[in-house]
Amino acid sequence: MTTTPKNPNWFDIGMDAWALAAESNIVIAMRIGSLAQGGPAAVQEAGRMVSEKVAANMKLGCDLVTGKLGSSPEAIVSGSIAHYAKSVVANRKRLGSGPIKSTFAV
Repeated sequence: MTTTPKNPNWFDIGMDAWALAAESNIVIAMRIGSLAQGGPAAVQEAGRMVSEKVAANMKLGCDLVTGKLGSSPEAIVSGSIAHYAKSVVANRKRLGSGPIKSTFAV
């Protein structure tokens, strides 16, 4: 992820969103591969995927309501991207880092 400054601008936010989308696609491909193999590991991964998504969305909602993301549209969008980026990077590392280097600085 680009290092978005404390006062993010829409260009930096757009670059961060693009990087998150690219990183997310890598994680999706890795998860599809593990789910396609089937078995108990696939069931566990599917359950983990759903529970992580619910927990991430609930936490982001709480952060939004309590103002932890800021008050400007730029700060809210930037904070939301950063929130999801942490989970995406952690999942990519857990599923197998391989030769691809993360685009995010965590």
